[in-house]
Amino acid sequence: MTSPLITPAELAALGDVTVLDVRWRLGGPPGVELYREGHIDGAVYCDLDTDLAAPPGEGGRHPLPEAGAFQRAMRRLGVSGDRPVVVYDDAGSTVAARAWWALRYFGHQDVRVLDGGLSAWTEAGLPTTKEPPEPVEEGDFTARPGGMPVLTAGEAAALAAEGVLLDARAAERYRGEVEPVDPVAGHVPGAVNAPTVENIGPDGRFLDPAALRARFAGLGVGEGIRAGAYCGSGVTAAHEVLALELAGVPAALYVGSWSNWVADSSRPVATG
Repeated sequence: MTSPLITPAELAALGDVTVLDVRWRLGGPPGVELYREGHIDGAVYCDLDTDLAAPPGEGGRHPLPEAGAFQRAMRRLGVSGDRPVVVYDDAGSTVAARAWWALRYFGHQDVRVLDGGLSAWTEAGLPTTKEPPEPVEEGDFTARPGGMPVLTAGEAAALAAEGVLLDARAAERYRGEVEPVDPVAGHVPGAVNAPTVENIGPDGRFLDPAALRARFAGLGVGEGIRAGAYCGSGVTAAHEVLALELAGVPAALYVGSWSNWVADSSRPVATG
C-alpha cells in the first residue's frame, strides 16, 4: 500500500497532483491569511471549518460533513477521484491529517500528507509563492462514505472498556486541569492519554513506524486489540489515526470527540 506520507522531494517530482493547503489556527488568524502570505505554488486553500466539517452543534465542534456537501467542496477545490491529492499544514500535520482522514473516509484512494508540512518544504529549499493559483478546474470526486471506521459516543465508551480508546489531547486537558474550549473538563472514562505531539519528532515529521509501534504498544495497543481515538473536536485525533496507520494498526475515529461527548450531560466524565 502507498504510504500515507510524502516527502517534499517526492511532491516536487509529482506531475498531475492536487495540493491542498489546510492551515488553521484555533482562535485565529484565519488560515487563508497564512495561505496568502505564502504557499506552495499551485496549492489551493482548504478551510477546516467549512470544507472538512459540518457546522458545529450537538455533533461537536467539527462534525463529519454530509457526503454531498463534502463532495461539492472537494470538487470546487479541484479534487478528482483519479488524481493524487497531497495535503499540508504548518502545525505538525494535525489539520492535514483531518483532511487526509476525511478524503479517505469518503473514498479517495490516493491522498497523502506532506511530512513536516510547509516548514519541511521550505527547509528543502523549495519555493513558495504569494500569487493566487490559476482558476481551478472543477474536479469529479465522488464522495462515498465508509472508507474509514468511525465511532459513536456509545461505541467510544464501549471501546474504552473493551479495547483501547486514545485521547489525543494534551495531558492537562485529559486530566481535567484546564479546558480552554469545551464547557466541561475531563476525559471519557477508561480512555488512555496519548498526546499527538508525541507522534512527531522535533523536526515536525512523524516518527518512524518502529518507534510509533513501540509508543502505542506502551499505551496498550497491540495485535488483536481494537483501537480508536478522540480529541476535542475530531481533528488532532485524525493525526492519531494516521500515526496508528503508519504503525500498522487500524483504528477508528470518534469524530464528535469530547465536544460531542459533553453535549449530553448524562454521559460520565473522568478526571485525573
